[in-house]
Amino acid sequence: MTTANRTKYVLNCLPALAIALTPLAPALADDTPPPGAGFSVSGGHGAPIRADGHAPIGVMGEHMHKKGEWMLSYRYMHMDMDGNRIGTRNVSPRTIVQTVPNRFGMPATLRIVPTRMTMDMHMFGAMYAPTNNLTLMGMVNYIDKEMDHLTYSGMPVAVPPLIGGFTTQSEGFGDTRISGLYRLYKDSVHKAHLNLGLSLPTGSVTERDSILIPGGATPNVRLPYAMQLGTGTFDLLPGVTYTGRVGDFSWGGQFRSEIRLGENDEGYAWGDLYGLTGWLAYEWDYWISTSVRLDGWTQDSISGIDPNIATPVQTANPDFYGGEQLFAYFGANMVGQTGIIRGHRFAFEVGVPIYRNLNGPQLETDWNVIVGWQKAF
Repeated sequence: MTTANRTKYVLNCLPALAIALTPLAPALADDTPPPGAGFSVSGGHGAPIRADGHAPIGVMGEHMHKKGEWMLSYRYMHMDMDGNRIGTRNVSPRTIVQTVPNRFGMPATLRIVPTRMTMDMHMFGAMYAPTNNLTLMGMVNYIDKEMDHLTYSGMPVAVPPLIGGFTTQSEGFGDTRISGLYRLYKDSVHKAHLNLGLSLPTGSVTERDSILIPGGATPNVRLPYAMQLGTGTFDLLPGVTYTGRVGDFSWGGQFRSEIRLGENDEGYAWGDLYGLTGWLAYEWDYWISTSVRLDGWTQDSISGIDPNIATPVQTANPDFYGGEQLFAYFGANMVGQTGIIRGHRFAFEVGVPIYRNLNGPQLETDWNVIVGWQKAF
């Protein structure tokens, strides 16, 4: 799917989503003073609650809470990857099996090519503020991954024939994240805080499934790195977040990173990641705001190697991970003002790629969507 077609598809979906949300509008809206007359992020004492009191739903750890306040959250993310890329150019499965060396010996070139991958992630989070200047956060997630492949013959010929296809799947809990947010600055317009977290290796790195190999057999093997559920390492998660608001406009930015603290028990570590995101939001009424966001990141390739992952497929090669990517996101935040849904936040974001330079061959992400719910008390 081309970038133009992906963008057209996403834009075509937005009206349908808006129609689906229309019945919620009477409960979400309220006859409150116009935006700018005062606001509340958590909605205490019947005050209006601003939808833009939180950043777009895809940004994690972007807001703090008042002393003694809790917040529970749920996010669902779907990611769709289709087609392969080396650097900034698309490559076909045929090009890969004819030109990309197999680091594990024979056959001389890769003979198994992933063509599509989907990932569904359910994220459950909680936040608590022991003081006005410190908010604690934890998140667990449940992941479901599927990857489609084509297998070509292992015969030493210039044009290996296709012998079939197969799909692998892995499912389970991923790594657990715990973080602390410490306030650095706050005035009537600007806020800034430090993010410091740790990722705990609770996700499996030994998932297995059956595959179709070039010789025609279907052994059960350890799946490549992309299909595992966790990193297997303790990861440091430092970052910093800034937000601002004037009238109906709000904005912000966040630097984030993932720094591996050594190799896992299987002999490897995912590459360190450094990312930067920035957003601009407009509040149309207290109950709804819309946003645009840019999110870019760079990640190193995997260091080390798992000796149990050694099939002639690109995802088994640690060098074919990481790269640089930039995505654009379009989203909306909504918050209930009255009745039983007062204080309940609902949000979504849809992301499409702008730039991808991958340590390939790698599957390329075509689009992703994030929807979520949050409630402070």
